[in-house]
Amino acid sequence: MNLDFSSEKPIYLQLSEEIEDAILAGAYQEEAQIPSTTEISISYRINPATALKGINRLVDDGIVYKKRGLGMFVSKGAKEKILDTRKENFFEMYITSLVSEAKKLSITKEDILKMLERGFDK
Repeated sequence: MNLDFSSEKPIYLQLSEEIEDAILAGAYQEEAQIPSTTEISISYRINPATALKGINRLVDDGIVYKKRGLGMFVSKGAKEKILDTRKENFFEMYITSLVSEAKKLSITKEDILKMLERGFDK
């Protein structure tokens, strides 16, 4: 995991996104244990409360769950939840603004598709 302490994005969000990325990459499978908040806080020299806040975000989103006395584990369906959420965020962050700007510039849907194909070919 790489946490950027100079970023404007809060550390706890970076941490939860890094764990999500690891789940997407297959580093943590469903029902696999993830590092404890203590391990995370020691490894990255961050406050344990910050690590806990990042993990709790994942718990709230249904990505991980706690097994009392054992630790935190990846939930069934976590990968699909992450993908669905990120795809929706992608749409909201990029596509809606792209379409809005394209309309202002009178760029057609066909032109956008050609531009996308050109971008994928690079």
